[in-house]
Amino acid sequence: MNTKYIDLINQTFDFPQKEFKLRRDTLLFHDLDLDQLVKEYGAPLKFTYLPQISNNIQSAKQWFREAMDKYQYKGKYNYCYCTKSSHFKHVLDEALKNDIHIETSSAFDIDIVENLKNQGKITNETYVLCNGFKREKYITNIARLINHGHDKCIPIIDNYEELDLLTTAIKDSFKIGIRIASEEEPKFEFYTSRLGIGYKNIVPFYKNQIMNRPQVELKMLHFFINTGIRDNAYYWNELLKCLKVYINLKKICPSLDSLNIGGGFPIKNSLVFEFDYAYMIDEIINQINTTCAEAGVEAPHIFTEFGSFTVGESGGAIYEVLYQKQQNDREKWNMINSSFITTLPDTWAINKRFIMLPINRWKDDYERVLLGGLTCDSDDYYNSEQHINAIYLPKFNAQKPLYIGFFNTGAYQENIGGYGGLQHCLIPAPKHLLIQKDDQGKLKVTVFKEQQKSEDFLEILGYQ
Repeated sequence: MNTKYIDLINQTFDFPQKEFKLRRDTLLFHDLDLDQLVKEYGAPLKFTYLPQISNNIQSAKQWFREAMDKYQYKGKYNYCYCTKSSHFKHVLDEALKNDIHIETSSAFDIDIVENLKNQGKITNETYVLCNGFKREKYITNIARLINHGHDKCIPIIDNYEELDLLTTAIKDSFKIGIRIASEEEPKFEFYTSRLGIGYKNIVPFYKNQIMNRPQVELKMLHFFINTGIRDNAYYWNELLKCLKVYINLKKICPSLDSLNIGGGFPIKNSLVFEFDYAYMIDEIINQINTTCAEAGVEAPHIFTEFGSFTVGESGGAIYEVLYQKQQNDREKWNMINSSFITTLPDTWAINKRFIMLPINRWKDDYERVLLGGLTCDSDDYYNSEQHINAIYLPKFNAQKPLYIGFFNTGAYQENIGGYGGLQHCLIPAPKHLLIQKDDQGKLKVTVFKEQQKSEDFLEILGYQ
């Protein structure tokens, strides 16, 4: 009778997988022994497996290169990383090893850019695409970067006021882009994105405010939809509408030569995840190439802004199951030694799914459970609404510790959770590890931050 957890996984999924395999009855992640990691560093803990950042960047570059070669695409491809997904220095350092560019969304991002320039990690040849709604500090910082010679800093116009603010602050000529306010999916509560300028208003905006300004050169049209790149009628329809705007604009604006198709590539959120990245890129390049050729305009240079795709699959979190509460005849609650609200806030805020697997005891019998966090908030849980289906784990045994891991958590969770600050119910942020490969390809683990202490909270709260 197949009653062991490993039997359940083998019967349900194609396992092992590229990043997950077993050694005896414990889980390896990219050949990293997670059970040994817990024994050495304890739990809860978070880790960042830095090589996966480079792996994903190089994969995307290869897919675009193959598609462009296939269709003899004349434009170039530029991979940008949107820093809002994770601003950590170790993330930017790893990403920038791969000849990429930067997309920013706030004033302080520019300070990070300048810091990276001072270290020689980026140069004036690095594109810095400045998105977001721009207020005084953001405008000032963008102007400072451009005034100091960063010609490839391109502010993306989000509203009609920004152009006047930029021309006042920037001394000489500069390049800009315009963000399209795309139409949202029908299920959304609103019809049009609050970001950017409407499809019908872009050409008039160019004619009225840009065309006769010698200081300003329009280089880029920016297209992004909230649901990301998906193979559905909604995405292809919005892309074609964007291309029509690009073509109409290109015919009256010779300097326009770049199309930013945004980001939004999904990342693996279950063991049955399937997404044909190569096909999607192939079809996007084909659509752009064909549509532009039919209209008699040159195909644009392509920019993408991949955030979650860049950094998401590098992250993980490990918790210990402290106790099991049987609340009724059907529901068993496995209580973890941390909080989902504070450490994986997207599970609470948007019911986001992550891959969840036990670290050890794969050859033990399993049971169906719910997972609860330490806070006194009734929403601090993880169940089948967030998971792809019911949650099964090795049976709780007070004499045999059980550790569970959440994977591909590297994007947004620290920023949204307020890394290093106050946490709900003063639950401390876990220890954070960085995992790299040395010159011989061996894994190297270093502690980035220790778990928060009471003194950290007391200082923030004004008690010290």
